[in-house]
Amino acid sequence: MQRTILIIIGWLAVVLGTLGVFLPILPTTPFILLAAWCFSRSSPRFHHWLLYRSWFGGYLRFWQKHKAMPAGAKPRAIVVILITFGLSLWVVKMMWVRILLLIILFCLLIFMWRLPVVDEKQQKP
Repeated sequence: MQRTILIIIGWLAVVLGTLGVFLPILPTTPFILLAAWCFSRSSPRFHHWLLYRSWFGGYLRFWQKHKAMPAGAKPRAIVVILITFGLSLWVVKMMWVRILLLIILFCLLIFMWRLPVVDEKQQKP
């Protein structure tokens, strides 16, 4: 029963993480990390798929190996965050939603700023 629940939570996290790529209100990274954790404890097959076949696999493997982001990923992620939130702030007309988006943006940027980065010199064994 626990295995089934973890698989369901894992796939729900994959779906939400994928939606988070396109929707600024949903963060991608925590959901994909949750999916990896759930699959690692419930299904070796799904865990392998997430690490080696999915779009997120390279980043997950890098995170497992270095506990950090690749050097170029952090600036790209920040640019995508700023663009998607900028578009959302431009489209949304309700002030309370704009304030909520700005709070979420601020929290996301702090989170991204604090993530460690491994450069190419540190990656080599």
